[in-house]
Amino acid sequence: MKALLPTGRAEEPVGFGEVDQPRPAAGEAVVKVEAFSVNRGEMLQLDGVLAGGERPGKDIAGLVVQAAADGTGPQVGQRVVGHPPAGGWAEYVAVPTDALAVLPQVVSTVTAAALPLAGLAALRLLRAAGCVSGHRVLITGASGGVGHYFTELAVGAGTKVTAVTATPERGRRLAELGAEVIHHLDDACGPYHVVLESIGGPSTAQALSLLRPRGRMIWFGQASGEPACLNFFDFFAGPRSATVQHFHYLDADEPFGTDLDALVRLVAEGRLHPEIGRTEDWGGTAEVLADLRDRRIRGNAVLTLG
Repeated sequence: MKALLPTGRAEEPVGFGEVDQPRPAAGEAVVKVEAFSVNRGEMLQLDGVLAGGERPGKDIAGLVVQAAADGTGPQVGQRVVGHPPAGGWAEYVAVPTDALAVLPQVVSTVTAAALPLAGLAALRLLRAAGCVSGHRVLITGASGGVGHYFTELAVGAGTKVTAVTATPERGRRLAELGAEVIHHLDDACGPYHVVLESIGGPSTAQALSLLRPRGRMIWFGQASGEPACLNFFDFFAGPRSATVQHFHYLDADEPFGTDLDALVRLVAEGRLHPEIGRTEDWGGTAEVLADLRDRRIRGNAVLTLG
């Protein structure tokens, strides 16, 4: 079957090649991929920043063509969204059944493909933040997929969200979702109950300084690639007894499928609206990755298989 494979070349990080058809384990279903989404983490993997080696691709939607041998999960012919561990940029992929959710007719595969990684991260970030109804929350790097999902989910829960974006254009949709949008941390009016930090470098220490005493900073990314440096004594300047928490979306009690089902229901009910900044045929994946790396895409990018 045809699949996108890493090339090792920065200017064209993936190219088409032939690989074996998936051989599913007993608890896996085989999905014919109709659409997939690309994420910045997969770009870091292709660039060698993150450990890997397997074929990329974690966000897919399509049609089940082989049900799991153990009888779990969706049946042949059902449309699904899934979060496989790897290999989703291909014509077919084996996905653990607890990482699949069935799609209702009102949710397209293109829309669903934008849900998994960014949607799961946002939903689990909201859980990590705790009861934030009526609280003030700041999120940096908010114009990506995670930021859009988190903002809509948090505002819907009664949270006062301040979203930091590089430009007014990138923040327009976040404002429509109910966030206060700023373009530099110097413009943030703290203190905040919770700060979600995803930039790294100087941004991390500055974001920490905007917390109220006993507030919490949830550190969920380092998009700038710059290491952050925190000074113990800076905590005495304002965020006394604050907590810094590392976040990884994989560290959760719920299986992917359960949370994907919740996200799908929210989309079907019109309560969650994936922000898809680019949709193209998968032949243009290398170009889309370059635009994502250079931040020319707002929200998610989805590739379709004809």
